[in-house]
Amino acid sequence: MPQYSDDYIKSILRASKVIAMVGASGNEMRPSYFAMKYLLDKGFKVIPVNPGMVGKTILGQTVYGALKDVPGPVDIVDIFRSPDVAPAIVKEALAEKDRFGLKTIWMQLGVVSEEAAALAQAAGLNVVMDRCPKIEYGRLSGEISWLGVNRRTIDNRKPLLFSKGGSLKRG
Repeated sequence: MPQYSDDYIKSILRASKVIAMVGASGNEMRPSYFAMKYLLDKGFKVIPVNPGMVGKTILGQTVYGALKDVPGPVDIVDIFRSPDVAPAIVKEALAEKDRFGLKTIWMQLGVVSEEAAALAQAAGLNVVMDRCPKIEYGRLSGEISWLGVNRRTIDNRKPLLFSKGGSLKRG
């Protein structure tokens, strides 16, 4: 599994406001639906990309069929698809990189593609593989600790929360 420092993940989440979620689902039972709902609730703008749902909405957000159809800006392209299609999605994202102001390619849990990562890194983008921004946000803000997950930290301080401006503050 790829290793990323907490500081690296925090810096990406702090600097990001808009996420294009490729593979977003309108099915309430799908992980992408939960992740999208959580990220919206935390103040991120999440743009769903799903060619089977073009023009419909997921959680009140208009669904686009492809990244080329998404209005910019986009900070993170979050890939909720299988690893074998990740390189093609990264190539599509790179075609929109300048228009979006794209900074990061994020591949969800179970999505590891060295080819996709190499393409993104060669273009100067941050890369995260096999991680979920919902889980990472919750873990790094301290919020997830209330659910019994070991954050590998012990302290008596209130959990850190990301403000809408992207900075961390004590909750």
